[in-house]
Amino acid sequence: GAASREYAPIARDAGAVVIDDSSVWRQEPDVPLVVPEVNADDVDGHKGIVAIPNCSTTPLVMCLWPLHKLNPVVRVIADTYQSVSGTGTAAVGELDSQTRNWAAGHDSVPHIYPHEIAFNLLPHIDSFMDSGYTKEEWKMMAETRKIMHEPEMPLSATCVRVPVFLSHSLAVHAEFTRPMSAEGVREVLHEAPGVVVQDGPEINLYPTPRFAAGKDPVYVGRIREDSSNPNGIAMWISSDNIRKGAALNAIQIAEEMVKRGLV
Repeated sequence: GAASREYAPIARDAGAVVIDDSSVWRQEPDVPLVVPEVNADDVDGHKGIVAIPNCSTTPLVMCLWPLHKLNPVVRVIADTYQSVSGTGTAAVGELDSQTRNWAAGHDSVPHIYPHEIAFNLLPHIDSFMDSGYTKEEWKMMAETRKIMHEPEMPLSATCVRVPVFLSHSLAVHAEFTRPMSAEGVREVLHEAPGVVVQDGPEINLYPTPRFAAGKDPVYVGRIREDSSNPNGIAMWISSDNIRKGAALNAIQIAEEMVKRGLV
C-alpha cells in the first residue's frame, strides 16, 4: 500500500494509467473501483488511477449484481473462507511447514498469524476496528457498496482465514425486494459473465476452492431459498483469489480501457 500511495501519483502525472491492486485508492471518491462484469462504465471517469477491489469482494459482486438488476438487494450477510495465499508467499510456506510438523508430531511456532493456521480457523483478517469488525470486513462491505452504486446497502461480513493454499470461498445470504426461486437464480447466474453455476447436489457437484484454483471463473452453487426469509437466497461461492481476485481483473480493466479508447 505504501508503494502505491507514493508511486501511483508519479506514474499518473507522467501520463500513465495506473491499475492498482492495493487498498490505498479504493475509497477515494475520484478513483473508480472496478469489476468489469459489474461496473465497466465507471472507467470512463478515471483520472489516471483505477482501483481493483479486495479479492473476496469481486466474486461477491459478480454474483449479486445480475440478481440485483432484476430484483434489488435489501440486505446481505457474507461469511468468507479465505486462503493463506491472500496473505502472501510467506503464509503459504507457514501453512505447509505447520502441516508437516503436525503430521510428524511436532509443535509449530506461528510467525505470520497470531495462532497456528494448520488445522485451524482464524476469524481475524487485518486489524480489529472499534466497531468489532476487522478492516478486511469493513473493506468488503464498503467496496461492495461502491461498486454496486448502493451506498446505503445493509451488509455484514465475517472474514475467516482457513488452512487452504489457494482460492477464497463465501457463504452468502441475500435478501431481495421480492421472492426469488432457486431455479430462477440459477438461470440468471448461468447467463452472468464470468460466473459458472456448479449446482448439482444429487451428484455432489458444488464449488470447492481446490477446483477453482488456477481457473478464471467465479463458481457458484448450493443455491437455495433461505428458510429463514421468504425473500432470501443462500449460495456458496469459490474463486481463485490470485486470478479473478487480482491479476485477471487488472488485465480485464486494461482491456476494457483499450476498447473504450481511454489509453
